[in-house]
Amino acid sequence: MAGLSKSDSSHKSHDMGMHDEQLTGRTQQMYFSPSEDENFEHAYAYDVDFSKATEFDCADLSTTDINIKIRNLMKEGYGTINIINPMGKHALGVGILNRLNLTFEGSLGYFACGLIDGPNVHINGRVGWSCAENMLAGTVIIEKNAGSLFGAAIRGGDLVCKGRAGARVGIDQKGGTIIVGGDVGAFTGFMMQRGRMIILGDARENLGDSMYDGTIYLAGKAKSLGVDAVEAELTELDIRYLKGKLALYGMEAPNGIENITKISSGKQLWNYDNLEPTEKKLVL
Repeated sequence: MAGLSKSDSSHKSHDMGMHDEQLTGRTQQMYFSPSEDENFEHAYAYDVDFSKATEFDCADLSTTDINIKIRNLMKEGYGTINIINPMGKHALGVGILNRLNLTFEGSLGYFACGLIDGPNVHINGRVGWSCAENMLAGTVIIEKNAGSLFGAAIRGGDLVCKGRAGARVGIDQKGGTIIVGGDVGAFTGFMMQRGRMIILGDARENLGDSMYDGTIYLAGKAKSLGVDAVEAELTELDIRYLKGKLALYGMEAPNGIENITKISSGKQLWNYDNLEPTEKKLVL
């Protein structure tokens, strides 16, 4: 799109000047090296040993102190860390770009385990808003409930809540898998772009609203589907995928996998700028 002028298209995005920027000559920074045993690990990741385990009590520590301690332990080679008494503190376990087995013995607050790439996290409690936001890889398993914005903009890995979750689960999801064992709130899957979501309970209003792509599997009932979210055929490949994925976390569909509803994008908003005003009213 580099170098296009407003005269090249009648789309609104062109009229707004979103295609005038010159993209040539930009520098590109190398973050990964093919020589890293093809593991595509971060160049600054610590070499940890999963058999080397430790734990610490964080009841009297601040959020900053806890996150720094996790990094220092990884630097010392600890690959398994157990954290006691997190006491609902916010922003714990964020920005971990490393392979790691990390367990929290208790509940966490807002923004838990955001911006992670690689760790396997187990939370023996509940979490607040925006858990695992922008997660790239690894697993995060929550034994109880999760707040709103669960898995916002997730890009990879498996994010599992065995209880209920709030509104806007997986908003702007770009990859990975989100599994919720109970009910979810309104606008779950809003603006979903890629990835899969498995909901074993019911969903509130506007499930999958404005989803661009990706797939939502719903075991219960949705109060309503959002704009451009439509039911699709559940194939044998879907059933095999669901059986394998749920078995990984010891979860089951309450009414059987064969009775799950598959929801996909109707793709009516893909070329939204080309619609006439009357057509836009019909879509909305």
